[in-house]
Amino acid sequence: MQPNYSVSLPHYSVGPEAYSLVGDIIRPYGTRVAVVGGETAMTKANPSLLPALEAAGLTVTDVHVYGHDSTVANVEAIKARSGVRNADVILAVGGGRCCDAVKTAADMMGKPVMTCPTVASNCAPVSAIAVLYKEDGSLHGYHFGKACPAHCFINTSVIMDSPEPLFWAGLGDALSKQIEVLYCTRGKHLFHTPLLGAQLACACQEPLLQFGRQALDDFRAKTMSDAFTECVLDIIVSTGVVSNLVTHTEYYYNSSLAHCFYNASMVLPSAHAHLHGEVVSFGNLVLLAYDGQDELLERFLDFNTSIGLPVTLAQIGITTDEQLMKLVSAAEHIKEWSTGPEPAVREQFVAAIRKVDTLGAARLAAAA
Repeated sequence: MQPNYSVSLPHYSVGPEAYSLVGDIIRPYGTRVAVVGGETAMTKANPSLLPALEAAGLTVTDVHVYGHDSTVANVEAIKARSGVRNADVILAVGGGRCCDAVKTAADMMGKPVMTCPTVASNCAPVSAIAVLYKEDGSLHGYHFGKACPAHCFINTSVIMDSPEPLFWAGLGDALSKQIEVLYCTRGKHLFHTPLLGAQLACACQEPLLQFGRQALDDFRAKTMSDAFTECVLDIIVSTGVVSNLVTHTEYYYNSSLAHCFYNASMVLPSAHAHLHGEVVSFGNLVLLAYDGQDELLERFLDFNTSIGLPVTLAQIGITTDEQLMKLVSAAEHIKEWSTGPEPAVREQFVAAIRKVDTLGAARLAAAA
């Protein structure tokens, strides 16, 4: 029998004027709001967000640029600000690392947090878990918040104005959710909550494969389309709902070898020139090769190739065996190495990486 537990699922508002809805959502929590975000993100969001807060009769107690990464130091700096301490609600404005830093600070302070993602690159705006990094960019660890953000305001106009590479990489990151969760939960006895998460994970993959190329084309053309909105919601909401259902201090089915590959790659300086979802998208291919899912591997290779996501090691800055072996050695000490049906096997992992690299190189050669 399971012990007492709580499940937190996302609430969200979406649309090209989603910030107009802040009043009705925030007021039940209080009237004082601290806005904490990335510098560029707030230049995009605040011209419409701050007037919306004022029009709703809410007082902004602080507008703070949090930094550039979700580090422990940045979390502590957020907590130390009087405007944050005096706020009833903290609004995180920015990308995934901003959201993770603000979520962690708010959880430690016992304050409600809401998010205003300015990019569609991952599910951090609605997930309870936060990823923290060291000052050198390598993985520090995870903060397991008591609940996911109280609300997420997905302003699709702001996201349409975000850097294209972040949306592009977000497609690759979101494609990891279904394959990683199904791999992690295979053979496990799942009670209601993770079972529900595993089933909902099956709604994450096909919309991206079906609409992803069109969504990217529409993003480039600045056309607010159904394909674009579908992919934004898949990247932020669908994967986030699943994350909240399959992540707990007692179990962790949220990610496996695709994110293991990414987290391990952070020991390589060359990998820091590449985006999270970009490297995860190569990790997706590695997981499928490792698991012998050759048919699905071909579909993912087709998708990556169609939008320019990486299919070779060289495309993510790994060009020598020394780099590869350093990555693999790091991977063996990362949580996701052991979240699958069995702990990963080093030789099999290396073979899967080399297989993907060979297949990818052949794809690129054929397309040249």
